[in-house]
Amino acid sequence: MMHSFAESLAMSHRSADWPGWRPLYKQFFPTMLDCHDHRQDGDHQRAGIDRTVVLSNAKVIYIDEKTRGRNPKTQQVYEDILLEVFSDERRQTLGWACKPLQSDYIAYLIAPLGVCHLLPVLQLQLAWSRNGQRWTRQYGWRKAQNNGWVTANVPVPVEELYPAIGGGLRGRFEPFELRG
Repeated sequence: MMHSFAESLAMSHRSADWPGWRPLYKQFFPTMLDCHDHRQDGDHQRAGIDRTVVLSNAKVIYIDEKTRGRNPKTQQVYEDILLEVFSDERRQTLGWACKPLQSDYIAYLIAPLGVCHLLPVLQLQLAWSRNGQRWTRQYGWRKAQNNGWVTANVPVPVEELYPAIGGGLRGRFEPFELRG
């Protein structure tokens, strides 16, 4: 299937205009004062930043937004998270699941389900580095033919991805006692 980057970009821009982003981010970040869209081409986009959220303590959170809709051919709605491993498979250009990003989170919106997964980038990428080979064997590749390049993705079920992300939030070490 030929994937149109122009159509995907247009859908992304329509999604960026969705009025639900602000209340959704308020759910995730109750002290949010404001949020700003950075869809224009520039350094923000190349760093993986679609939106910044400003909290009441002046902290700024960087977010990469992904919106998934129905499969245009089959009308099927997928509940998994489609991890982009290569944005250009032939050139081995890493996708957002692997490449260094400036964003703190990926907001992965599945529009027809009314669900948004807020995925911490560092732990998501750690989960991929630890589990990617197994997930690829288990779930396979989903490739999109674009105009001149192929994007390669792996669909990972949420019930598998979340515990893997959580594993990146805990560390193990040799137990010891503090004596004093």
